[in-house]
Amino acid sequence: MRTILVILIALSLGITSGCTSNKEVSEPSPDQTSTTQLDIPYKMETVAEGLNVPWEMDIAKDGRFFFTERPGTLRVIEKGLLNPEPVISFEAPFISEGEGGLLGLALDPSFMENHYIYVYHTYRLNDQINNRVLRLIEKNNKAQLDKVLISGLPGAQNHNGGRIKIGTDKLLYITSGDRYDPPLAQDPTSTGGKILRIALDGSIPASNPIKNSPIYSMGHRNPQGLAWHPETGQLYSSEHGQSAHDEINLIEPGGNYGWPLIEGDTASSPVKANLKTPILQSGKETWAPSGTAFVSKGPWKGSLLVAGLRGERLLKINLKGPKYDTVSNVEHLFQGKFGRLRNVYEGPDGSLYLMTNNRDGRGKPNKGDDKIIRLKPNF
Repeated sequence: MRTILVILIALSLGITSGCTSNKEVSEPSPDQTSTTQLDIPYKMETVAEGLNVPWEMDIAKDGRFFFTERPGTLRVIEKGLLNPEPVISFEAPFISEGEGGLLGLALDPSFMENHYIYVYHTYRLNDQINNRVLRLIEKNNKAQLDKVLISGLPGAQNHNGGRIKIGTDKLLYITSGDRYDPPLAQDPTSTGGKILRIALDGSIPASNPIKNSPIYSMGHRNPQGLAWHPETGQLYSSEHGQSAHDEINLIEPGGNYGWPLIEGDTASSPVKANLKTPILQSGKETWAPSGTAFVSKGPWKGSLLVAGLRGERLLKINLKGPKYDTVSNVEHLFQGKFGRLRNVYEGPDGSLYLMTNNRDGRGKPNKGDDKIIRLKPNF
């Protein structure tokens, strides 16, 4: 059935050419992947603990640290102290089931003036699970709904995507999953299995690849991370494979990243297409990559960090120029030390923040979980 489905999708898209991309990638080889733990130029400390599946974070210019918890609370840390009262708690039609709930978060570039906060959450409407992005407005650590920016994004128990980030172009990028319905990823009329781009007021940018559509790239299964290279401004994304073959992709406007026609860099049937393959994939190993961040300061400057859930590690990916589309080596850090890692974030001072997700239903909670851990620079 899978082969027939893939052929039908390919024929409907008029796909007849060979599977090509700018990059030929195979399973990581020993000279590509290093598991040696190098000296860490950071000192570790716990910022907060006893949290309930923290998912995303952002730091305001006044030092306040905002973060989401998947069951539906937006919280804040101020002057080093976790406020016991949430900034906002979401109620129906909000739902938190499986991998869905309150996920992505981004503060407006002018947050100190307009106090806009953007969040991504799952909701149920007429027995259908969907996702949407809201704009909140905050005052004195309390927030209320200001505007629904985009809604009706396909949702399910799993594969809800959920990452939102404001790009270097001051536009809002959104990852959406395929909700276990792979053909959606190849459907240009569906927002499922895509990376989307909208303006901060919810309008569609005229420069988007498809006119009057929020779709920026397609052919994604369950993308979970977004990060821009600090020098080139290129966008990179992390994505969960179906069975291992997790991906790190260099995202191009209008690019098709293959799911379900290819997984990793391997076609699932004799039918192949002109699709983008990853700059790195996990081969037969499972990382379950989630949040990503580029390091902009210190000895690790230029490295792409990727938080791993099932892999229980932080990937440190080093790229080669001039286009930074080639992986020179990969270091696997903190393997098993913190358990499942949902996110990594670089703060304004160069600190790195890790979020554990051992209470997400798939992990084994340790004492104090879940936590936000700070890696404070020694440089």
